[in-house]
Amino acid sequence: MIHQFIFAAPKPGMSVAAFQRYWLEVHAVRYAAKIPQIRRYLIDTRVPFEGDLGDPPLPHKGIAEIWLENEQQQLASLQSKEFLHGARLDEPNWAAFWQTLAVDTTPHRLGSEPAPRNDPAGVKLTILLKRRPGMSLEEYREATLGPYAAAVADLPGVRGHLHCHTRDGAYVFGEPPFDSVEQLWFTDLEALNRLQTSRAYTDRLRTEREHLADPRYVFSMACQEHWIIGPQPRTQAEALTTA
Repeated sequence: MIHQFIFAAPKPGMSVAAFQRYWLEVHAVRYAAKIPQIRRYLIDTRVPFEGDLGDPPLPHKGIAEIWLENEQQQLASLQSKEFLHGARLDEPNWAAFWQTLAVDTTPHRLGSEPAPRNDPAGVKLTILLKRRPGMSLEEYREATLGPYAAAVADLPGVRGHLHCHTRDGAYVFGEPPFDSVEQLWFTDLEALNRLQTSRAYTDRLRTEREHLADPRYVFSMACQEHWIIGPQPRTQAEALTTA
């Protein structure tokens, strides 16, 4: 299964609120959700959070999370009429497409996945990471699922943990900008704030992250989830009836 992350930013002159509303109410429903190869589809809208990592911070104000069965289905989605004559043509109406960042990953669930809730207070932290210079990709991947994951497991207030490795195809012609995407779930923004002042975070997790990642290429976004397709994957037959 491919878990794709697409980071998007508003087109010039568009407010964050209008950008997020158009994405949720127009683009997602009228266009993207009709692409039949998409099995699950989730939009994360960014919320203000002073603890976001990155200097300068990411310009993006939301993330599309898309699940596809394999590379063949992904290619078919990009060649579909629903994408070419729908989602792709609509993108300039709301997004600064030149700032869009896409990362195709293989997900690794570390612990249980939080049950989806219609709770506007729920928050998810998404983190982009690039391994430190001199560290092999194999070492990095092993560490993210080993010592680093163990450090995350000790953090207070974390309801779920996912670490997604950038797929091998991204390395065929060189180095991709990021080696993994990490996600942490919290009951609310206050729980996320408490985390970043805890000793488990300041004394252990930051140390483990410094062993792994190049600090110049660590960025994060706090967001709220909005399921468009899912959380249960739709079947191919279901997808064709909505196309």
